[in-house]
Amino acid sequence: MGFRLWTEASVLLSFCLIHVQSFTLIKTNLCKWCDHSSPVCEDNVCMSNCSLTSYCTLAEEVCVAIWRKDNVSVSVRTLCYNPKDMLENIMLANYSSKECLMSPRPSEDGLLYICACVGDHECNDRLVFDKGPNGFSKLKSKDVIPVVVISLVPPLLVAIISTMSFYLYRTRQPGKKPKDWGPRRTHYQSLDPAEGQVHGKLPSISDDVSSEISSTCANNLNHNTEQLPIQLEALVGKGRFAEVWRARLSHSDGGQYETVAVKIFPAVEYSSWLNERAIFSDANLKHENVVQFLTAEERGGIANTSLRQYWLIMAYYNLGNLQEFLMGHILTWTELCSLASSVARGLAHLHSDTTPCGTPKVPIAHRDLKSSNIVLKNNSECALCDFGLALRLDLSLTVDDFANSGQVGTARYMSPEVLESRVNLEDLESFKQIDIYSMALVLWEMASRKVKSYEPPFGSKVCEQPCVDSMRDLVLKDRGRPEIPANWTTHPGMDLLCATITECWDHDPEARLTAHCVVERFNTIAQEELENSICIHAASIQCTETQSPPLPAPSDQSARTDPCPQDRADTSQI
Repeated sequence: MGFRLWTEASVLLSFCLIHVQSFTLIKTNLCKWCDHSSPVCEDNVCMSNCSLTSYCTLAEEVCVAIWRKDNVSVSVRTLCYNPKDMLENIMLANYSSKECLMSPRPSEDGLLYICACVGDHECNDRLVFDKGPNGFSKLKSKDVIPVVVISLVPPLLVAIISTMSFYLYRTRQPGKKPKDWGPRRTHYQSLDPAEGQVHGKLPSISDDVSSEISSTCANNLNHNTEQLPIQLEALVGKGRFAEVWRARLSHSDGGQYETVAVKIFPAVEYSSWLNERAIFSDANLKHENVVQFLTAEERGGIANTSLRQYWLIMAYYNLGNLQEFLMGHILTWTELCSLASSVARGLAHLHSDTTPCGTPKVPIAHRDLKSSNIVLKNNSECALCDFGLALRLDLSLTVDDFANSGQVGTARYMSPEVLESRVNLEDLESFKQIDIYSMALVLWEMASRKVKSYEPPFGSKVCEQPCVDSMRDLVLKDRGRPEIPANWTTHPGMDLLCATITECWDHDPEARLTAHCVVERFNTIAQEELENSICIHAASIQCTETQSPPLPAPSDQSARTDPCPQDRADTSQI
């Protein structure tokens, strides 16, 4: 019995050992096995980033990796699979390799790459893409295109819809009437069509000064976005930065128009146009002795190209500039006082921090004041123009903001501190004092035309267009100034005018008069002229009627008041 049990146990043990041995002889692959993982790629190799590993069940099964990319994400599926069976309707190829070499497969859901491998453990963890022209590099660049296109579609649709909505709103707005120049008066017209119409032509702005200055404190900017119907007629001036044309501004289909001046800047002088437009954009600049501004426009060509033109449209004054007027006219004392005082009033308004209405404003330095930058409104009044180099003296600006505001202007009219490049940038009054020096030379030009033929300041001492170096030698080294002959001062009023000119071109900027003080000087001259004419007229009447001796002349002429005694030299001899 015992022998029988031992025999059965031996047979059973042998049978088990045979089965175990046969099982251990079955060789299967060790593979990564994840339904979904996010790969990590570098160059042409991606790691599956799968954390699960498993032996394949059957020896025939190989390690497989499926790489997918759609518009949202990239994913990898790893598994064991029998290559004799179809996987997602695809037969596996090249499954005997030890590396998992990715090959593209057709797919309706984006990009699909599959690889299969055997031998090395977890061979489907390292996915190798081909570097060739049809491989991974193409994959990366090609895949970006649909993603970028799809990403740009929403903002493009929004932009198109917004543009179309704005266009329809502007063109089909209920109740909007088309622009009609005839019956409607715009704020930049000088006259209504019914006023002063002559043969279908509206008088130019210069023909009616009262209409131009009827609202000194009003905003003179044209805010219309449409271009004005302007026809250029003739070139009337050309400067360093721009040309000035006489032009016709139409007001209706009936042939009514208004003559205006158009200052045209080429594309290379865009910054000058921009600066002058910024100066004119201040509504508080409007003054009877500052050229009237209508609007600014960009015309011709494409923006930011050389064919683009930049326009400033202003009032047209048919008498031209002051320099041209002085060349052809000898001034009477009355004309001299009227023209010179209007120049001083215009500059005083620029330098002032309030308007005539009392509204606060930012002072402005002209920085290129000369007789050719002053226009004649009529024989007794001027207006300042050409603000291409003008500077707003805003208290919020710092020294750094004025760092490039030194040596600008016309050399003949430059003050000593500008010629020497020693402008005190920390004091905004310094820029006003520069204008005062230039105004003194303009006043000298006008005063000289009362007694002699025209010549510009320093006319015989420098060439027609002197450079900065020659003016520096004359003004700084030699302390030269235009000559004031003794016979100019025989007239009492002329004596005071010459003293004012001398104080305005003082070498020391702080010793110069202010523009407001110069205006007061001219007011004093006008008051004295009025009093003298009244006294002379009264004395002649009394002499005629009573035959009595005339009244003695005042014994102390120096008793007249000086509006700026602290600023001017001793004039008690006047």
